[in-house]
Amino acid sequence: MLHRRRWAATAATAVLTAGLLTHPGASAAAPPEADLAAGSSALVRFELPSEAMFQDLVASGADIAARPRTTPGKVMADLVVTGTELDALTARRAVAVQMIPTVTPSSRRIAAAAEDTLQFLQAYWWTSNGKTFLQTQVATSASDDPDVEITVTWTAADGTTGSYPLSRFVDSGEYQYHVALPQPVPGKPTRVSATSSLGGTSRVITPAVWPGATPPPQPAGYQKDFIDAYMTPTDISARIKRLARQYPALVDVLNLPNRTQGYRRTAVAYLGDPAAVAVVVESVKYGDQGLNGVQVRTVDPQKPNRPLGATYRDRVLTVSLATDAGGKAISTTDDVAAFITARYPQQFRAFVEDGSAGAPMPVAGPARLDDGLKGTEVPRKPWTVQALRIGAVRDDSKIGVLTYSQEHAREWATPLVTMEFAERLLANYATDPQTRTLLNDVEVFVIPTVNPDGANYSFNDFNFQRKNLTNHCTGAARDPARRDSWGVDVNRNYAVGSFFDGYVGGSANCLSGTYSGTAELSEPESRNVVALAEAHPNIKFSMNVHSYGGYFMWSPGAYKAAGRVTLPRPSIDESKYFQDSARRIVGAIATERETVTWPAYTGPVADVLYSAAGNSADHLYYDLGIVAWNFEVGNDRWNESTQQWEGMGFQPPYEEAHAESQEYASGLMELVRVARDQAAAQR
Repeated sequence: MLHRRRWAATAATAVLTAGLLTHPGASAAAPPEADLAAGSSALVRFELPSEAMFQDLVASGADIAARPRTTPGKVMADLVVTGTELDALTARRAVAVQMIPTVTPSSRRIAAAAEDTLQFLQAYWWTSNGKTFLQTQVATSASDDPDVEITVTWTAADGTTGSYPLSRFVDSGEYQYHVALPQPVPGKPTRVSATSSLGGTSRVITPAVWPGATPPPQPAGYQKDFIDAYMTPTDISARIKRLARQYPALVDVLNLPNRTQGYRRTAVAYLGDPAAVAVVVESVKYGDQGLNGVQVRTVDPQKPNRPLGATYRDRVLTVSLATDAGGKAISTTDDVAAFITARYPQQFRAFVEDGSAGAPMPVAGPARLDDGLKGTEVPRKPWTVQALRIGAVRDDSKIGVLTYSQEHAREWATPLVTMEFAERLLANYATDPQTRTLLNDVEVFVIPTVNPDGANYSFNDFNFQRKNLTNHCTGAARDPARRDSWGVDVNRNYAVGSFFDGYVGGSANCLSGTYSGTAELSEPESRNVVALAEAHPNIKFSMNVHSYGGYFMWSPGAYKAAGRVTLPRPSIDESKYFQDSARRIVGAIATERETVTWPAYTGPVADVLYSAAGNSADHLYYDLGIVAWNFEVGNDRWNESTQQWEGMGFQPPYEEAHAESQEYASGLMELVRVARDQAAAQR
């Protein structure tokens, strides 16, 4: 029998040891076992046996958190998995490399050698915390040969030399380039060249410094560091109210027009034993609307020739099973589920638990309906999403910047970034001439938490919740054992380059981590972002703050699978503007603790991450003409002792989340300067 995770599942607890489980270059000994309970979930970095397996995971709707290029020649992926999924992946030869912490030769080579031309696409170096790193991308004209090997050789200013291999990167069946993780080098590299296993060679070039831009220094007395803990949506609401009271001349609070479902779910119970035979009974209204605690049971009348019947009184639904001439109960699970739904359509609906179809309905109960929500201090009502409108002049006459965060509920660090940014603007207006100039010339809009319902669920019930709380599932997919998979991925629900238009990266499966909803903009959370941008046409720049991985991205964010056809590319001038502005913002991020967003992670979403059908930035850019960017905060950190880059995750220890809030808030400050400069250039 298939393992069925009971509805009242305990909170996910990973028994895996945090840190490296095994790593490329380790001894050939068998990797240590990963012990994760079947119903628990964890964020794990895997080495996959093939690119084909990664594409299969994408197609099946696996919860892919990131796709790091962490080891030359290896296919890596960060996945949120249950213990059962971990076992299945391990059986398919996937190797768990890191438990990311959370609070909680070919004969064709000879023939192709003469045609092998190598070209550097990127060659950048930088220093971070006393270490120098080099990152390169090289493309080969022998793009159809999967066995081409490329090696980069570098020379440092002191004459030291070294080399490292690149890995072939193929996306949606299309060769892109060869690349490697940033490599530690002893000092500034002055020359790099590439050679291939086919005999091809590149030109010798000089790597450029990255990002090559720094913001103006913060003046003495500059106020910052306003974040002291992770913040729930309730905490954020309180902070918004306080800022409105404290800075009435600089901030308005905007109530966005589409209220969300709220931290609410219908009440559900198993009538019977879900490990054997059961019917799921569900309230039509939400549990907090008087349905939590309602009891349901079946009884055997023990009399012949009785029809299937039911009564509902005193908050008890009693189903009397049908009997035959001998007085034997003859109702099936299908009979009982259909009867409850038809008899009480305003109060209840019922369906047969997966695996129980056609089975004799047992005498069972009483079972108590409950919405299963554990948060005791979260309001149970529709939620009004709020935005801060900040500026000395707030009438749409100044160029506008929009930043928004926590479309994905589990990304706890992201609202810390936007709230730190907002408070820096407000606190420094009176004392810092630079900030005063910015808020005199730019109007700033901040949505700290786009998806408050999902965030509340992540904080209280299931920390890896990605989606909102809207449950569009039907039938057996509504089994409460699947409650942690319900919801819509808000950042797949927008109306440009969407799953519904045939683009890759969304799903029609309501249990998928990238479920796109029932239609474009079906969800109030996505409609709120669009509504705010449409209501304020002065908004010309936006930044969507996500985590994790340390990316800086823009459109196109999606492609169609056949031929990997992306949404239209920005013009040459726009592309240069995106890249030049990215250098400025990446440089500002690095001022806090020398965190550098890698050049290979800077560029269009579809090129540096994956295809994300129906994402918000594409909607804002293509439909509304907004220069729309995306952060993925939480850059991989270099571990000097292991000589490895390590992922930070969605809910890193607070000290890391706090550091991310400080550095990326500095990046948002530079975004406002970029907008100010653009407005000045257009006058």
